[in-house]
Amino acid sequence: MPTSWSRRRAGHEPATRRRRPGPAPAVVAVLALLGAGERLVVTATGVTGTAPRIAAHRGGAGLWPENSLTAFRGALGLGVDLVELDVHQSGDGEVVVIHDPTLDRTTAGRGPVSRHTVGALSAAPLRGGAGEGVPRLRDVLDLLRPTTTGLLLEIKVDAAGARYPGIEAKVLALLQGTGLLARTSVMAFEWESLERLRALSPTVRLTGLLGARGATRLGDPAGAVRRLVALGASDLGIERTLLTPEAVSAAHGAGLTVGVWTVNEPAELERALAAGVDYVTTDRPDLALAIRGRR
Repeated sequence: MPTSWSRRRAGHEPATRRRRPGPAPAVVAVLALLGAGERLVVTATGVTGTAPRIAAHRGGAGLWPENSLTAFRGALGLGVDLVELDVHQSGDGEVVVIHDPTLDRTTAGRGPVSRHTVGALSAAPLRGGAGEGVPRLRDVLDLLRPTTTGLLLEIKVDAAGARYPGIEAKVLALLQGTGLLARTSVMAFEWESLERLRALSPTVRLTGLLGARGATRLGDPAGAVRRLVALGASDLGIERTLLTPEAVSAAHGAGLTVGVWTVNEPAELERALAAGVDYVTTDRPDLALAIRGRR
């Protein structure tokens, strides 16, 4: 609703009263974004952009069996901005969605993912999944295709810590074939995988993942930022223990977006949402969305 002073006509003001100055350009920009429905984050240094996006970690591992089609459907139903998942490769070369390099923790099966065919993986019941098996990446992409939800896709290594041969090219082909490349960021802790992805595609969005051990090796998050810029990456994903104003400033100063993982507790979600990051990855997307909605 307009204020009383904005409703006054010029003829109703005394001739001797100085006319109010117009809003500053920065304020005009903020008002325009608000008018477009954007959620803005205002910090001590000013407006930093839209409110952090919410990413459902493994589809929402605190709500449903992780990395299951049930979880991804549930996350889409909640209205998350992004879904996050992990991929390995089956023994017959199919890209499948599962976090661990082995079946033991999350399914009724046993042994390395790489020793099973995609048919066997699909038949390995997920724990708590009512008979649902390990999904193929193409199955999850088919769920996402008719939506506007973004994707954070992490490429994993096998049980021996080795790269799956050709997995980067297979992931890119699936993303291109389903039209999802433009709204996906491909992530990895092994930054050599990012180098291979960049060599294969000049446009794929890349996220370097950084945990506490990696930060120690590289010196600090600022060192990681420099390395990612040299790799042609787009984004830095940091462990929640690394979330500091300096880390966020270093990433944004270099033109990278920055996300934080995995944030689940209400107090930590409040802190992460106020920290100026671009997205927050959580096992509890329902809680994160509710907290963001109250801010």
